[in-house]
Amino acid sequence: MKIITLGEIMLRLSSPERTRFVQCDSFDVCYGGGEANVAVSLANYGHDAYFVTKLPTHEIGQSAVNALRKYGVHTDYIVRGGERVGIYYLESGASMRPSKVIYDRADSAIAKAEVEEFDFDAIMEGADWFHFSGITPAISAKAAELTKEACKAAKRHHVKVSCDLNYRKKLWTPEQAQKVMKDLMQYVDVCIGNEEDAELCLGFKPEGTDVSSGKLDLDGYKKIFAQMKEEFGFEKVCTTLRESHSASHNGWSALIYDGNEFYQSKHYDVNPIVDRVGGGDSFSGGLIHGLLTMKTQGEALEFAVAASALKHTIPGDFNLVSESEVLTLANGDASGRVQR
Repeated sequence: MKIITLGEIMLRLSSPERTRFVQCDSFDVCYGGGEANVAVSLANYGHDAYFVTKLPTHEIGQSAVNALRKYGVHTDYIVRGGERVGIYYLESGASMRPSKVIYDRADSAIAKAEVEEFDFDAIMEGADWFHFSGITPAISAKAAELTKEACKAAKRHHVKVSCDLNYRKKLWTPEQAQKVMKDLMQYVDVCIGNEEDAELCLGFKPEGTDVSSGKLDLDGYKKIFAQMKEEFGFEKVCTTLRESHSASHNGWSALIYDGNEFYQSKHYDVNPIVDRVGGGDSFSGGLIHGLLTMKTQGEALEFAVAASALKHTIPGDFNLVSESEVLTLANGDASGRVQR
């Protein structure tokens, strides 16, 4: 199936061996970014995944393109030009010390891209699914305009649209986010986000819930999901539930609601975490794959949660797992025994 994602791929510079930034004499280098991470997951599951962005013609821009091609993502719709690739610095936390991200992405190529540089009707022709996140419209006003035009083209071509709300406080305020994101929701069929994303991007908050302590009011979530469906016309609403016991130890599960069935996934205890960056993106990729290929939304959700649990064990942004590996975990084998 042809799946389109739109966003920014960045150069990631990570402090090695969980060192602090001020200790670093060098950085580990890889590439990643919300929708690019989703595209890699979907390519791993056998789909024709296309990533849409703008990247400079210089060698760093080409390295980003090569990183996508390495894992089977189609780069046909990437526009070349602009002056810089966005950068983010990652300091991985441990135990009670949280991870830290510093962005250096202002004036990146995609942030300054013009709508006229992309033929979104050609991009969406024959597509089965389009995915974006709240990160992309937060990058710049031009990126927000790009996102809306892509959504409009997707609807013209009867393409299913999903959005991971993905609020980033270092990119915009809740007031800015709600002004843009509420407008984009008219195009969205499947809405994904955690409780913080839903509150800050859309103004919805479940009552009586404290995910960090593991206290969940499922009736509160169901009520909020129903309200979101009514206001925005979503087909499905989904949230991930992360229990942050420490930077090294998280609980992980999810909920999905389609107006009839309210389904809660099984729970995973992820300890120790190798790299949690991209965990939400791997969930989105798994959910899209599940909804496209599996019989029920429950099966799709279990696949997505298992996929993202596995991502927490893999360094880098990309979730480098196959469908069969995810199904093994989703079906109950979490032994981690050597495969030989």
